[in-house]
Amino acid sequence: MDVKTALNKVEALCSRQEYCRSDIRKKLIKWDISPDNIEKILVSLIEEKFIDENRYANFFVRDKFKFNRWGRKKIWWQLKQKEVPPEIIEEALKQINKDEYTLTLEDVIKEKLRQVKNKEPIKQKAAIIRNAVSKGYEYQEVIPIVEQLLLKND
Repeated sequence: MDVKTALNKVEALCSRQEYCRSDIRKKLIKWDISPDNIEKILVSLIEEKFIDENRYANFFVRDKFKFNRWGRKKIWWQLKQKEVPPEIIEEALKQINKDEYTLTLEDVIKEKLRQVKNKEPIKQKAAIIRNAVSKGYEYQEVIPIVEQLLLKND
């Protein structure tokens, strides 16, 4: 595939959906575009505002928090995997409302509490904590909510 065709193709992709640099770079590598041409294409996409890491990070944070109910840590690591700069990630994470975050965490914990079959308190608590932490919620925020909900269930 020649450079002009590749550029047109990724412009079309970026006009339909948000992408970050690393996503587009992977596509271009898969299409056997040379490293020099990949960089030229990426520069063009950024200059023409087809790619904007800030916009991508904000979209990603909103989407993963709202629909996947991921915690800050998981979102942070996923964006880091996509080579989004840490300062952009931190700024994007600020848009998560603290109260909404706590309510979502409570919902995640309540849902897991209903699903846990083992009613032995220690194993039940461990399963719930493990689930919330695996979804990217901070341990120090999970513990008080789990203990509060388990006390209500006793």
